[in-house]
Amino acid sequence: MANAGWVIREGRDADGDGIIALIASCWSQYPRVIMDVDREMPELRALDSYYRRNGGRLWIAESDARLRGMIAVRPSEPPGWEICRVYVDPRLHGSGLGHALLDRAEGHAVVAGARRLALWSDTRFHRAHRFYQKRGYARVGPVRVLNDLSNSEEFGYVKQMDGSAAEPDNRLT
Repeated sequence: MANAGWVIREGRDADGDGIIALIASCWSQYPRVIMDVDREMPELRALDSYYRRNGGRLWIAESDARLRGMIAVRPSEPPGWEICRVYVDPRLHGSGLGHALLDRAEGHAVVAGARRLALWSDTRFHRAHRFYQKRGYARVGPVRVLNDLSNSEEFGYVKQMDGSAAEPDNRLT
């Protein structure tokens, strides 16, 4: 899909307000999803430093001087990496921005030696699940319960980067 005028760049701690606004716009699409940055996600105010301290990276997509998407990646249990914070402005769903962001994060992880990528997605985010599955991620393992203000439960997804198949958990379909 064509680039709709966005630019993807490395994230900066100064992006905090835009990151918070983007996530809030995404979460507003779902009932009973509560965003309390100070109580549950203070790292959003300096997210680039948060990921760099953990060996990871953050990317931001912007157009018209507005933050339109984001993604992060960090090392996890070797030889794996975790894809994190995948958000695209709801008005840009279907534009190809999600694919461009995921390409960036996956590429970085593979160059760094990742043979397996994992991610977590709230069980309410059905559109995201279809996107991840289209990109070769298989739902695996039990549902993770976060015990947060939103009573979030998350599905785990894995994508093998070495050509082997992830073992899907059919109990979760």
